[in-house]
Amino acid sequence: MTNTQKKQGGYENLLVYQLAVIIYDLTAVFCSKYLADLCFRRTVEQMTQAARSGKQNIVEGSLEKSMEGNIKLTGVARASFGELLEDYRDFLRVRHFAVWDKDDERVITIRRMRENTNKTNRSYESYETYMSEPERFANLMVTLCFKEGYLLDQLLRVQEAKFVKEGGFRENLFRKRREYKDKLDKYVQ
Repeated sequence: MTNTQKKQGGYENLLVYQLAVIIYDLTAVFCSKYLADLCFRRTVEQMTQAARSGKQNIVEGSLEKSMEGNIKLTGVARASFGELLEDYRDFLRVRHFAVWDKDDERVITIRRMRENTNKTNRSYESYETYMSEPERFANLMVTLCFKEGYLLDQLLRVQEAKFVKEGGFRENLFRKRREYKDKLDKYVQ
């Protein structure tokens, strides 16, 4: 399938999108639970926007006709989740909470958990045991943001390889136009 024939969408089946939905939903819960004070309003807005932006850019990139646009929007999603990761790390640091090491058994357990692909309104049910304490919840979110970053990096590598192999949208349109003109020239001769 070339870039001009690319099936649009299909993002809902991507693990990277499913995890983005979970991160967005959990961020809303986290902010309402642990950052509800008025003094945190700006932080809440930025965290919610970063989670939303990451998710929405995956959607928009998937719907993009050009592979170049898709790659760019996937990169924007990656940056948004990086920003959100830093917000959760800040939360832990300023409250003197421990940041779980990547080799911590709790982190490994979270990384091994599979996303709930059941299309319910509670996408995050698998993670509810981590939500009762701020330190556990924030570390859960750090781990999920790292996981999302890893998945987005993998997606970017695949997209870049596809672009190198198949070319971009304009490039393929130009090739088709040239083929059409060549056929016309042969017909006229």
